[in-house]
Amino acid sequence: MPCYYLINKPYGMLSQFTREAPGHRVLGDLFPFPKDVYPVGRLDRDSEGLLILTNDRKLNEALLHPKNKHGRTYWARVEGVPDPEKLRELERGVTIRAKGKTHQCAPLRTRILSDEETENLPERVPPVRYRKSVPDAWLELTLTEGKNRQVRKMCAAVGLPVLRLIRVGIESLSLSELAGETVKEVDSGWLMPKIGLKTP
Repeated sequence: MPCYYLINKPYGMLSQFTREAPGHRVLGDLFPFPKDVYPVGRLDRDSEGLLILTNDRKLNEALLHPKNKHGRTYWARVEGVPDPEKLRELERGVTIRAKGKTHQCAPLRTRILSDEETENLPERVPPVRYRKSVPDAWLELTLTEGKNRQVRKMCAAVGLPVLRLIRVGIESLSLSELAGETVKEVDSGWLMPKIGLKTP
């Protein structure tokens, strides 16, 4: 029986069920998921936010294959001033190194977030260390690729190192759908249209 879960992955947790070392937090620490469930894609240990877990293997191919170009939206708190030229560089697609190879990133959408949009975000645990002498800002980036640590590498390439990174959306599916919960079970009829797929 296919099952689908949305989770808000905390900072410091691995996007997997296998514990690599004592003390490592893994997805199974959040909820007693069925044994055949696995994450669709992943978030780095030091990233937070929206992740889908399922035992529906067709969903993985449909959502993650590059040819399908499904949008993923991130909020990144960056160190430095995101001036118009840096934003244009990101939007055109910068060059990064991914798994030892040079990769030309596809164009993406970006905008600066207002204080009102981010004021209700919960503090990260542990808190981010900011430098009082250096300004910072929140950016929203929507991309259709998922290379290893891509958002962090892209922002670093234009001189905007990432201090905190949260995935807030996959297509029209939003992190806010969890309404503050860490884990939420949903059905395919509700989920598939949200992520741009047909209900089986």
